Amino acid sequence: MSTNRAFRVAATGARVLTGTVVAAACVVGVVVAIASPWPTVAHGPAQAQVTPLPGDTVLVCNGDFRAIGRNPSASLEMVSAATPKLTVDGSSGRPESDALPAKDLADGGSAQRLVGVVEGREAPRIGATESVALDEDDLFGLAAAPCRPASIESWLVGGTVETGTEDLIVLTNPGVVPSTVTLGLYGSVRASSTVIVPAQSQVALPLTSIAAGSDYPVVKVTATGSPVRAVLQSSLTRTLDPAGVDLQDAVAAPQRHPVLPGIRVFENDGDNSDMAVVRLFSPGADAQAVVTLSEVGSSATAAELTVPLAADEPTELSLSTLPPGEYTARIESDAPVLSAVRQQDGEGPETDFAWVLPAPDVEDEVYVAVPAGPVPRLVLVNSEESDASVKVQPVGGGDPIEVTVPAGSSTKVTVKSRTVYSMTTSGPIHASLTMTAAGALAVWPVWPAVGAQQSITVYP
Repeated sequence: MSTNRAFRVAATGARVLTGTVVAAACVVGVVVAIASPWPTVAHGPAQAQVTPLPGDTVLVCNGDFRAIGRNPSASLEMVSAATPKLTVDGSSGRPESDALPAKDLADGGSAQRLVGVVEGREAPRIGATESVALDEDDLFGLAAAPCRPASIESWLVGGTVETGTEDLIVLTNPGVVPSTVTLGLYGSVRASSTVIVPAQSQVALPLTSIAAGSDYPVVKVTATGSPVRAVLQSSLTRTLDPAGVDLQDAVAAPQRHPVLPGIRVFENDGDNSDMAVVRLFSPGADAQAVVTLSEVGSSATAAELTVPLAADEPTELSLSTLPPGEYTARIESDAPVLSAVRQQDGEGPETDFAWVLPAPDVEDEVYVAVPAGPVPRLVLVNSEESDASVKVQPVGGGDPIEVTVPAGSSTKVTVKSRTVYSMTTSGPIHASLTMTAAGALAVWPVWPAVGAQQSITVYP
């Protein structure tokens, strides 16, 4: 073999070997590349955190307490039985007010709309509550309710159509357009009805118009066009004697863990089964609720009741086993429920009753208006694992009240009537305002301040 030929053979072999190595390296590289994560190019959407400008604070009061059936020739005619006393103040002074006429009242009447105008980027806080004391042939007792914002959807829990009761659904539209309101009835009878509430006005209709024959009626209020304020006005007559009145606010939605402060169980010589009852309702799903009651000022359990609930079927149970005293109810449920407790201070004439509703968490500063009425008290409940410090300061000036609410317990604070307070707390609490005297009961929750705006994410 010549030298040139040997060189060519060697070169050819080297090229073949090199090609084989390169090919093998390419195969290995492809395999590794498939198994390895590839770099990606992501384009996130442009976004910005924006805090909306708050709107004016607008509260709607209940207005005149209505009487029905005073005219024998027009049994459904409503008239004004009394105009309530309003206690109101705000962080920017007394808010503006105007009247919303109740055009269905035969002798005229109105409800108040309160407006706190935004200053800068802050909506003013307003505390406003009405109360009315009645002592007439057909109406007796104390009724009170805070002024609150209108809403698109709410629930009325404590209605009844039993003999001797007269419950009215009062709807107030503070907006500038009419509202179409659908009333959906739940109970042993299911029904629905639609009513038009004209702009800037108030109307009312008897609960019996949609709930006749229904046990423990619960009403869902849904507004279209403009939000409305819904309140249930109740009165009771035993034989021919008046035996109590009440104003029950609407609640926004069912809850899994409602807390009801301010329950009072009274001494009674007769049957105690109706002196205090709890109503529960699970919309749309079966549920099991556990009702735990403890005395105000104690974390110990005074009673515990387990209640199975069928979907869309309200139920009631008596709290007659409890000794007389003041209590807080905590409810734990595996599905959201609506709840309320009815309390009554006696069975004869010149007695009174009141419905106790769940009190929401309060964390930020809130204004609490205490209207005219007997022995007003704030009941404070702390469901957290650490103590909460609460300061209650009269808005018009005066000495503050400072209390510590122990973890898992409750306490009460005596306040003055016809006074608006600023309440601040170091941690979440539940609070109700109670008024209690012979033949005069009223209880209502302290609601969080309205008008606060949270930051939202905007995607241009």
